[in-house]
Amino acid sequence: MGSVQPGQQLDHYSIEREIACSGMATIYLAKDLRTGCQIAIKVPHIEAECDVAFFERFRREEEIGQKLDHRGVVKVFRNEGRSRLYIVMEWVEGKSLRALLNEQHKLTPERAVAITLQICDALEYLHRQGVIHRDLKPENIILSPGDEPGDHAKLIDFGIAGCVGARRLTFGKLSNTMGTPDYISPEQVQGKRGDARSDLFALGVMLYEMLTGRAPFQGSNPLAVMNARLRNNPVPPRQIEPAIPPQLQTVIYRALERDPRDRYATAKDFAYDLNHLDETGVDATSEKRAENPAHTSLSWLQGALFFGPLALIPMLIFTLLFYFSRHP
Repeated sequence: MGSVQPGQQLDHYSIEREIACSGMATIYLAKDLRTGCQIAIKVPHIEAECDVAFFERFRREEEIGQKLDHRGVVKVFRNEGRSRLYIVMEWVEGKSLRALLNEQHKLTPERAVAITLQICDALEYLHRQGVIHRDLKPENIILSPGDEPGDHAKLIDFGIAGCVGARRLTFGKLSNTMGTPDYISPEQVQGKRGDARSDLFALGVMLYEMLTGRAPFQGSNPLAVMNARLRNNPVPPRQIEPAIPPQLQTVIYRALERDPRDRYATAKDFAYDLNHLDETGVDATSEKRAENPAHTSLSWLQGALFFGPLALIPMLIFTLLFYFSRHP
């Protein structure tokens, strides 16, 4: 079956334009010819449909979406009798949090906290339903206008979401199983499945980025970024943006704890501290958490010892192939 193009009709949906495209699927703005309403359609790429694990994951994404009903989560509609695999979702007018950050670089503490509280509310609902998002990032938060002033946040894209107790599905591509390097938790970097506290770590990363204009963990490549969160402490956000209240910095650090047991246990707890900063103590050691030169040197040595042998693998393979070609 060929790919979908704008101007074509897919069942009773008229495809208007492409909204977003990933390595596995494309999202289109479309019109439901029965109701006249605009909707969004997520269509997997042809080659991806041949991957059994992806097929099961796509079906799971649809099943998860259909059981969720919350103002902070994009709606997924039931769609019986379709001619091919795709997901029909509500169309949300607005822009992604990533687009907002690209425009404004960073947000005021008041605005960043207001957005974070809405995401906490949506996560609390998700986690009560036994659903873990596992790929929270600014690209997956849509900010839309509403009846009340301010940002109205909605979570989208449950492509790698998981249900508590469900069997684990994997793909051939690392990024599709683990999430996005800047936002995944230390336990996910270590190959663990993660739980609700992994989503809260990602939200802590997003809050840090909204306030400072940069992600807390830096690196020259995805592996280095993931490795950094296992060994390094982020620069205290108040060193980057002094307008951040010290109590808010303490909240961020608790969300970014490496050990899940030291993080907020629930999104409700996270939200409580954001709503009651006057009751939140100031971490006396928070200003000292930035790396010192000695630690940086040690981290560089540890990284070299860890990644150095990986560079030798191609040389070893070449040597073995050369040897066996001469000794059949």
